[in-house]
Amino acid sequence: MKYIMFEDFSGAPVPIIFPKRIDFSEMREQIPYTKVLSAGYVHMAGSGFACHGESKSLAVSARAEDAGIIAAKMANPDM
Repeated sequence: MKYIMFEDFSGAPVPIIFPKRIDFSEMREQIPYTKVLSAGYVHMAGSGFACHGESKSLAVSARAEDAGIIAAKMANPDM
């Protein structure tokens, strides 16, 4: 799966996870948040998530903290 980490209007990180067949730039066009923090690929690794890679079209890469943010949002989507 692919993901883009956006900054929402309150400054909090918001991950959007989507299938590999959708381009990063296509997904970016659909989301109203102005700032992209990171993007890449996400998969299950053991008991958690792992993020890697980059989006050349968005000129951002996966960050070390992205997997933790995604895991926290999956555990508590209302946060």
